[in-house]
Amino acid sequence: METAEIRRRWLAFFEKNGHTVVPSAPLIHDDPNLLFVNAGMVPFKPYFLGQQTPQWDRATSVQKCVRTQDIEEVGKTSRHGTFFQMNGNFSFGDYFKEGAIRLAWELVTTPQDRGGYGLDADRIWPTVYEDDDEAFGIWRDTIGLPAERITRRGKLDNYWHMGVPGPGGPCSEIYLDRGPEYGREGGPAVDEDRYLEFWNLVFMQEELSEVRAKDDFDIARPLPKKNIDTGMGLERMATLLQGVDNLYEIDEVYPVLDHAAELTGTRYGAHSGHMVSESHPDDVRLRVVADHVRSSLMLIGDGVTPGNEGRGYVLRRMLRRAVRSMRLLGYEDPCLPELLPISMERMRQSYPELETGFERIAQIAYAEEEAFRRTLAAGTTILDTAVSRTKEQGGTTLAGAQAFQLHDTYGFPIDLTLEMAAEQGLEVDRAGFTRLMQEQRERAKADARAKKAGHANTEVWRDLRAIGATDFRAYHELTSEATVLGLVVDGERAEEVEPGQRAQVVLDRTPFYAESGGQIADEGVITADGVHLKVLDVQRPVKGLIAHTVEVVTGPLRAGSSVLAEVDPEWRLSACQAHSGTHVVHAALRQVLGPSALQSGSYNKPGYLRLDFAWGQALSAQTRSEIEDVANLAVRKDLPVSATYMPLPQAREIGALALFGETYDEDVRVVEIGGPWSRELCGGTHVQHSSQVGALTLTGESSVGSGVRRVEAFVGIDALRYLARERAIVAELSGLVGARPDELAERVGAMVARLKDAERELERARREQVAAAAGNLTDRARDVNGITFLGHDAGETGADDVRTMVLDLRNRLGGDRPSVVAVTGAAKGRPVVVVATNEAARGRGIRAGELVRVAAGALGGGGGGKDDIAQGGGQDVSKVADALAAVEWRVGELAG
Repeated sequence: METAEIRRRWLAFFEKNGHTVVPSAPLIHDDPNLLFVNAGMVPFKPYFLGQQTPQWDRATSVQKCVRTQDIEEVGKTSRHGTFFQMNGNFSFGDYFKEGAIRLAWELVTTPQDRGGYGLDADRIWPTVYEDDDEAFGIWRDTIGLPAERITRRGKLDNYWHMGVPGPGGPCSEIYLDRGPEYGREGGPAVDEDRYLEFWNLVFMQEELSEVRAKDDFDIARPLPKKNIDTGMGLERMATLLQGVDNLYEIDEVYPVLDHAAELTGTRYGAHSGHMVSESHPDDVRLRVVADHVRSSLMLIGDGVTPGNEGRGYVLRRMLRRAVRSMRLLGYEDPCLPELLPISMERMRQSYPELETGFERIAQIAYAEEEAFRRTLAAGTTILDTAVSRTKEQGGTTLAGAQAFQLHDTYGFPIDLTLEMAAEQGLEVDRAGFTRLMQEQRERAKADARAKKAGHANTEVWRDLRAIGATDFRAYHELTSEATVLGLVVDGERAEEVEPGQRAQVVLDRTPFYAESGGQIADEGVITADGVHLKVLDVQRPVKGLIAHTVEVVTGPLRAGSSVLAEVDPEWRLSACQAHSGTHVVHAALRQVLGPSALQSGSYNKPGYLRLDFAWGQALSAQTRSEIEDVANLAVRKDLPVSATYMPLPQAREIGALALFGETYDEDVRVVEIGGPWSRELCGGTHVQHSSQVGALTLTGESSVGSGVRRVEAFVGIDALRYLARERAIVAELSGLVGARPDELAERVGAMVARLKDAERELERARREQVAAAAGNLTDRARDVNGITFLGHDAGETGADDVRTMVLDLRNRLGGDRPSVVAVTGAAKGRPVVVVATNEAARGRGIRAGELVRVAAGALGGGGGGKDDIAQGGGQDVSKVADALAAVEWRVGELAG
């Protein structure tokens, strides 16, 4: 049975049994504690935590999930994978243990020709929590299983909680006996390879007050409503129903693995079997490829783009691990164009949007592979040099500074450095690398802490949310009379705030727009008798609640006070112009470049916007001009702007574009500019007619990642100010060069050409001067134990000129006799040294790379290179004489 059919039967079965089918949430979820959705219940968490009231008593879903904490283990065993799908059925105060167990038993044992999964009832082994007599009795008395096939297990195995105070309860896991060829008999407690778990039924019945560990927690009280949360691993069930050993061999994964094996001439499974404990390296690499290609497909499909932080870094790491695994298997050509379409073909049956969006997905993935191939070529050479040097010096650990340089300068990820160093028998000073990374990130973390100050204590916000949702009036009002529901200082509730304090204020209603969807928060004031608060930021710490970060100018302000909240009208007008301008630019991009130029992120603030979109190459000046023209024509047409609420399926049906990575409710807000010309899901504030955007001018276009470009623009008065500045610059330059504005480009071009000619002439004269100086130096060469050695300090001379001088001197000394030339120079106060040897010297075992390290050490730096010529540098220019002396001494030592 194909995986897509298993999925279809799941949803059909539970829909027939009164469950509402809830579509999978995107892998990027609105949860600050998660990079990705990592369990089927994550989208339902607010209901289980009591933060929201569910709109159904019963629900079912097949949720996309990604777990990355074991990414290094992927492929080493047949169990670990990153992307997976979790089938779930949920009850919110409706049925409980007996209902969950009955439904599970019916679905898995109903014959396949009657819509079930058709598992052999005699091979099913459930487990229950050690003192859950109720669940044990249901399995034994209601379902009819013999008691010896029902296993009681402790908290580590059969009690579920979220790792934090909140709901929890015992669970019942369902296993299938795969037979003696997979291991020992005796049930799940004896062998979890032979007895494979495929479904977990969680009975949420208690509220936990303290959680110290998986098996160490305190139960506060029974939950007022008992809930059911179950999870069946779709890949696990596919493994069982398709009669294969593991998830890598199911129909959605194996075709990629099989084609990778074909491309590399590798035979998968040649060294494996059911009882083999350690996988062959080739099998590991093929599994890494199959898993990471599918996971990358799904992540890019949900709007993740490769980057150096957070989600983007995880995606980049997966893509690069897949590419490098193929290279280690001997495949040097680009591999993603071969493998990604195969994964899409298998996954589109369940996720048809992958096919419609594949052009964008492929563009991003292929660009990342190409960038990584360039990085790999440069970084591998540098890493090999560092590894060789470490080994020559008798070391076993690569310095953290070298690992950081590879990461920071060359884009070589630390995990790849760790892997490649390990392959050559070295460890990496991970602690040193981490320290350097920490220093680099400190400012960013400080910014993030400032942004989220006071939002860490979620309990405070949950308590305030329990009072009621904030009445959000930003779409229709700039001022609102309101009541202070709560004050928060440093993450804790406060009754009063004083002048000079910074605090968060929660009102029962607000006209302030809270930052979201790329639009920054409104600015303004909150006032009352004797109270003046400056609003600095507005955020949603939990869904439905709006918190205003304020600076108390005058006060004090007490909780329960009546206040007037006022948005700065100029700020709001400019913000509306920028957000509507973003939609206009997005529509213009798609009109000029085609439908694959989809927005992947945006940011707008009063007067300014930037928009990231899927595109693999830089835009020409002509294309940028065309996009700007299309956008301004739309502004001039005075197109109507409207916002309408509708169900999400209806919005998709009419072609409304969703921003990748955003999570949407069942009812969504669709913003239209000119009807179908621009139709997007959006919660931002907008103008009423496109003409109110005002002037719009593109100011820049650049790359922000593989397959992702960024355009920036000013709108309204800010666009006019920008153009005025540009005009002033043009006028000033025209006056300086004595040309009309329309002649300026030609005149400046001619001046630049003449300047380049003059620079080339100066360079030629400098080379002649260096050569002339070199001609007078050969007489100063002296014999050092049979080696002709020439050392010279060239003074204020750059590295290129020093290198030219060294090569010229080596040639002048000839090749009959072993010769070594060492020349130092200095540029901007930093010393440089170049050493060259001729073939006869190298025959005596004298190598330039070793000598330059001796010189660089004296200068307080480092260096390296080939045996015939090498270059280094340092910190202390006063030590050049010592450096040359050290080289001469080492030459004598080697020659002697």
